[in-house]
Amino acid sequence: MSLHDDAVLVLKGYEAREDGQAALRQTYLDHLAAHPDGMWKSCGAGHLTASALVVDPERGRVLLTLHRKLGMWLQMGGHCEPQDTTLAAAALREATEESGIPGLSLLPGGPVTLDRHAIPAPCHWHLDVQYAALAPSGAAPAISDESLDLRWFAYDEVAGVADASVVRLLERTRAAL
Repeated sequence: MSLHDDAVLVLKGYEAREDGQAALRQTYLDHLAAHPDGMWKSCGAGHLTASALVVDPERGRVLLTLHRKLGMWLQMGGHCEPQDTTLAAAALREATEESGIPGLSLLPGGPVTLDRHAIPAPCHWHLDVQYAALAPSGAAPAISDESLDLRWFAYDEVAGVADASVVRLLERTRAAL
């Protein structure tokens, strides 16, 4: 099965519980139907991305990265790569690479939420499929080349440093926990 096919199956199985999520899921599915290259950065109309919010439920905190290009505190994530066999694998790979934490595991149940956001050219649109990743006990992050900084934030600190999409992802992750 191709990554494109996996994405279609994941999206068809995604339970859109909140307002706007069902319409957004359909936007993603329509995009993939219209763009066979819709999983890849090279797709000029936009493309799917995979991300994961790294959480440490024991300590009530999340790990955010200060994104080098965007200058914003965000969850780990990014573009799918040819070696990715599933969206979940892409999200876990990105979270592991950007956090430097081995042994992350995705929260069962598939994506936590979907988020479509504009990105400066040449990308134009990211259709992000967002997961949650559990950090193992005692996890020690290591900054990657893609980050200006990497930091743990208490749940109640996130709204003060991140935008509404990250706050929404955290809320939905906490509900799933």
